[in-house]
Amino acid sequence: MIRYHASDWEEKNEIAYEDLLVAIEASEGILSILIAVCDDNNFREQIIARYEAELAPEIRSYRVTLARGEPSLRAAIAELVQKDEYLQNQGKAVLTITGTEQLYFLKLGAERSEQEVFFGYLQWTREGLREFPYPIVLWINNQILSNLSKKAPDFWSWRKGVFRFESKKTALIPIREISPFRTFIDDSDMANKDDEDPYFLPIEDLQQLIQQIEQQRGTKDPNLAVLYSRIGNIYKRRVERGECQDYQKEQELAIEYFGRAIALEKELRLLTELATDLNNLALLYESQGRYSEAEPLYLQAIDIDKKSLPADHPGIATDLNNLAGLYESQGRYSEAEPLYLQALDIDKKSLPADHPEIATHLNNLAGLYRNQGRYSEAEPLYLQAIDINKKSLPADHPHIATGLNNLAELYRSQGRYSEAEPLYLQALEISDRALGANHPQPVTIRKNLERMRAEIASSNSHSANSP
Repeated sequence: MIRYHASDWEEKNEIAYEDLLVAIEASEGILSILIAVCDDNNFREQIIARYEAELAPEIRSYRVTLARGEPSLRAAIAELVQKDEYLQNQGKAVLTITGTEQLYFLKLGAERSEQEVFFGYLQWTREGLREFPYPIVLWINNQILSNLSKKAPDFWSWRKGVFRFESKKTALIPIREISPFRTFIDDSDMANKDDEDPYFLPIEDLQQLIQQIEQQRGTKDPNLAVLYSRIGNIYKRRVERGECQDYQKEQELAIEYFGRAIALEKELRLLTELATDLNNLALLYESQGRYSEAEPLYLQAIDIDKKSLPADHPGIATDLNNLAGLYESQGRYSEAEPLYLQALDIDKKSLPADHPEIATHLNNLAGLYRNQGRYSEAEPLYLQAIDINKKSLPADHPHIATGLNNLAELYRSQGRYSEAEPLYLQALEISDRALGANHPQPVTIRKNLERMRAEIASSNSHSANSP
């Protein structure tokens, strides 16, 4: 998938917006099907509010949300017109249609999925739309767009334009995320999907999917533990990548599913999987500042892995590193350092010299030293980590941006501003390109750069005012 710079996204979105606005204004007194595509519901609402404000008062705006049980576009519009005298008199108006993003893609035991019912209505009631002489802006996501021309070709042929809006946030899960548990699902639509299809399952379908599988297999099936863990990881990755539209909700769902996986893994004695999910749940608790809940989970994971894995296994190094990070977050530096050193010792025995995991653990130990003011010990570790990541990862990988930002922060702490600034700028360029300007990582880097520049300005001002 191509990753655009934030500025590229903004430019493309502005062009799409202007084209949509012109199409609405040019459709006075005629039926005009305008397809607007956006995967971020919040961004979509901003766009709708913007064009409604710009069109007022000459063109009245109306909104229609499709009903899940009966997602007929024609019926929904007819109900609106029947209740509104202005529309009955064919006043100047634009009709905005939302709700398609809530329709289930999977059949979930039904004869047809909600999306299939929607496509059927579009295809067979198209002629009935002729009685509505207005521009109709139908908002869909990319997953529905990929099926619309195939499932409702007659309706698709009536479109007057397709307007695509880009956003980092999405309510869709790529098929590659779902592939590991496709075998759990008896659904022909799923079987016909290609692994390279970038758009597959609406996030809302996950809850219904889980319920269906539990009903079919019971609640003690070992495969359910695998499924819960994978669902937890889907939500966790979406949170980490900045893709979720409701950060708190999806973070809590990740916690819920890891918790369900852990409970079943304990009952069924699935120890390897249990240690992994204890770590995952502990990381989420730590990210919320719930340190007292995270620590016993990390300790359990270490205990399990030390009993079941070779002494120099990389998994034990990961466990130790995670616990060390928790202690560092709490200022328990004397407890964190030996754990970081143990993790690095295991890594160097068990992994290739340029493995990214070694870079991660070097970065973490360097961060501990920086927090303690041990700058001369931190710098060579940061440099080693950056060197390893540049050799082993793609040039625009976020981990490289992290390493550059960390080294820049070290230099800033020492007042080495001329060395820090180019590192911040490199980190920001990589992070913006890889994650989008609104992701927490580039936001943090930008704040660090601004803080350093403020320090420089303050220092210069103080020097100028000194006698």
